[in-house]
Amino acid sequence: MSEHTRPDTADLVRGWLEHSPFAIHLGIRLESLREGEAELALPYDEKLTTMGDVVHGGAISSLTDAAAAAAAVSAAEGDSLAGGTTVDLSISLLAAARGSDLRARARVIRRGKAISFVEVDVQDGDGSPVAKGLVTYRVFSNIS
Repeated sequence: MSEHTRPDTADLVRGWLEHSPFAIHLGIRLESLREGEAELALPYDEKLTTMGDVVHGGAISSLTDAAAAAAAVSAAEGDSLAGGTTVDLSISLLAAARGSDLRARARVIRRGKAISFVEVDVQDGDGSPVAKGLVTYRVFSNIS
């Protein structure tokens, strides 16, 4: 995959995260975006914990979903993007995320005209694996 993506794609993803009430609530932010790849961060916040300092699996799943969406959008065909939606999300929570910022790295592993299959690895601040996800994402775009 090339190291570049459409100039407007990063702005589109960043704008979506900055204007999504749910992403704002979670604090998810875009760290990097290349064609077919995205890296997002979830800062630790005690409001996102379930017991003690353990980050809730729902917050981790949401980070996984958002990272997959960003990667899928960055690899979409077409002149303009009109949105997208998660078709399927499977996540394995590998270890408790305790009191740490999280980072999700998403990579498109197969892409069709509208459907992408995205693999997502979530790590804690020390780089230890926290979760592994596989997301099927549909992108709506204007294909010339």
